[in-house]
Amino acid sequence: MSQETGGESRKTYGVMQGRLGPPEEGRFQSFPRASWREEIARARETGLDYIEWIHDHYDDGANPIFTAEGREELAALKQEHGIATPALCGDWFMDFPFVRCTATERAERERHLHAVIAVAAKIGAQRMVLPFVDQSRLTNEDEKQVALEVLKAALPHAQEHGVELHLEADFGPAEFTEFLARIEDPFLKVNWDSGNSSGLGYVASEEFRAYGDRLGSVHIKDRYRKPEGGIETRPLGTGSADFNDVFASLKTLGYSGGVTLQVARGVPGDEVEFLRGQLAFVKARWK
Repeated sequence: MSQETGGESRKTYGVMQGRLGPPEEGRFQSFPRASWREEIARARETGLDYIEWIHDHYDDGANPIFTAEGREELAALKQEHGIATPALCGDWFMDFPFVRCTATERAERERHLHAVIAVAAKIGAQRMVLPFVDQSRLTNEDEKQVALEVLKAALPHAQEHGVELHLEADFGPAEFTEFLARIEDPFLKVNWDSGNSSGLGYVASEEFRAYGDRLGSVHIKDRYRKPEGGIETRPLGTGSADFNDVFASLKTLGYSGGVTLQVARGVPGDEVEFLRGQLAFVKARWK
């Protein structure tokens, strides 16, 4: 996502939904049932351009995007505060992955994916992030084949509604390149995450050299990979991510999309000020 200003492309900055308020029920990342309305005003106060909307199991019955009345209210708040919703993060598919389930469950989840693609278009989202990480990660060739079948069936719906599918996966550069080569479709792209990458020991410039032509969107966070393998999200610049390499590589690639802050949490109640600092960190490097 970029905006034209005076003939030049203006970079845009967003935040993952839920980061602009205290975590609900101890959840690090989830749809903010109690405060989604307030977050839209806080995003503008922080100096952000957009919110990456979340759909997860926790949002059941509370997410406005699934009713006409809710979408109307959301549209009014977006217009009032000048905030866009160009992306939908499909965390629901981490709660209910396409792999390691029965054929009946998979069919139901595929139907839900097709329905959510249509909903994404209704809120102005041009991309939908599909996570294949953590409990939804692909661990063997059979699971890769399942994911490929799911994606091939979903892409006609994505094209019909103008919503790209962006894959978030924990593959290394060569493995991800090989996987992407199995579906040459302009609506299938990569969502790249700086924290996931550094936490797994990958190098941004090497990843982009391998599959940069398929890069569609970027999540920014920082992580430190502990010797025992545990991964925790940290404030930007305090983990293992090499942000000089990250942003130099994005510039070399000519990436002009937005960057979504999916950063660590600060002190509850101080979210706006904390995110202002994280945003300043990114802007200083993404000029």
